[in-house]
Amino acid sequence: MAEVIGVRFKEVGKVYYFDPLDNKLNIGDMVIVETARGLECGEVATANKTIDDSELAHPLKPLIRIATEDDLNHLAENKLKESEAYRICEQKIAYHKLDMKLVNVEYTFDNSKILFYFTADGRVDFRALVKDLASVFRTRIELRQIGVRDEAKMLGGLGICGKPFCCASYMGEFQPVSIKMAKEQGLSLSPVKISGTCGRLMCCLKYEQEAYTDLLKRTPKVGAIVNTPEGRGLVVENNLIARTLKVKLNSAPEDVAPKTFTVKQCKLVKDGYIKVDKKELEEFKNLE
Repeated sequence: MAEVIGVRFKEVGKVYYFDPLDNKLNIGDMVIVETARGLECGEVATANKTIDDSELAHPLKPLIRIATEDDLNHLAENKLKESEAYRICEQKIAYHKLDMKLVNVEYTFDNSKILFYFTADGRVDFRALVKDLASVFRTRIELRQIGVRDEAKMLGGLGICGKPFCCASYMGEFQPVSIKMAKEQGLSLSPVKISGTCGRLMCCLKYEQEAYTDLLKRTPKVGAIVNTPEGRGLVVENNLIARTLKVKLNSAPEDVAPKTFTVKQCKLVKDGYIKVDKKELEEFKNLE
């Protein structure tokens, strides 16, 4: 067993474990810790707790110190420097005529490195840009290409629901989202309706998937054969939330509309299945 604290370096970022070295810390405390990028200032997201050694992916690094007023002032200065570095980098990108979009700039706490995050449609030869930036800032420069999901998380904004992006408000890490989830939730496979502002599938599909998976286990799917109080028929539509089925009765003429029954009124004979065919996968693969 090991005593740990969880530290987050971004407002809505992944939480990393560190050894508190007998210090008792509270959520919201600012601390200085050593990371792979060097010294960093982060916020305690998880107070002291004990976890099993098997939960630790790497040996714990120790807490360096609780952040002082000087540390917090230095952190604020870095934020101002980042704004200036962003402006300079944009000018350099335009000068070198590079097909890339600058998203964010971060100084490491000890100023040993500046990270420039950008998006681009393909690979970009930015070697000349790195040399140019290094000559201006006189420190290590790292350009890191990110995806559109990461861009949305960094910049934030409002989703089609009118609320702040899930990724920028509470999601520490992205979860895999697939077209099959959209089909299982009965959503229209229209890119406009199932994709977020970033142009990829909405993260909230994953958030609701567990509930839909449970409902699908207890609800006949479209294509299922069921016995109803009025005879056997084929399920042509189901409403997982209302727990109702539209059934085309075998005994009914072709021009008669399907009848609606509750799930409790129907007995499953043979279930249907949800399938994403190759054409759909090809059409929507860029959304995943």
